[in-house]
Amino acid sequence: MTLRITSSAFEPGGPIPMGHTGEGEDLSPPLAWTGLPEGTKELALICDDPDAPRPTPWVHWVLGKLPPTLRGLEEGDSGGGLEGKNDSDEKGWSGPFPPSGHGVHHYHFKLYALDTLLDARRIGTKDELLAAMKGHILEKSELVGTYERK
Repeated sequence: MTLRITSSAFEPGGPIPMGHTGEGEDLSPPLAWTGLPEGTKELALICDDPDAPRPTPWVHWVLGKLPPTLRGLEEGDSGGGLEGKNDSDEKGWSGPFPPSGHGVHHYHFKLYALDTLLDARRIGTKDELLAAMKGHILEKSELVGTYERK
């Protein structure tokens, strides 16, 4: 099987509903996944926006320590995982809120299947999580949603 991440809130490449953005209720979207590779011991999730007007993508969510028995996340829920800091300098989900008139932004939800249990102290920022996962990624899947502020 191949790892696959989806959302019941939006189609791949489609618009993320306002309720999941900084203009709405700012709840993380529901996510589901299938096809975990054999040997998966833990899952991690990163959501970022490479269209942000800055040199690096804007990080919206850093989430680690998700058990492989979990098959998705409900709306507004972290699934019991450990949330790291986003680029709003807060832990947890920070929904899309691109600059008005900046055009369509793309939000990349990246799910990682890992062959190890991560040290919780290493799940702080996106860069710290990526460093901790290095050499332990069995498979990665990505779902992209869009959002634009007029």
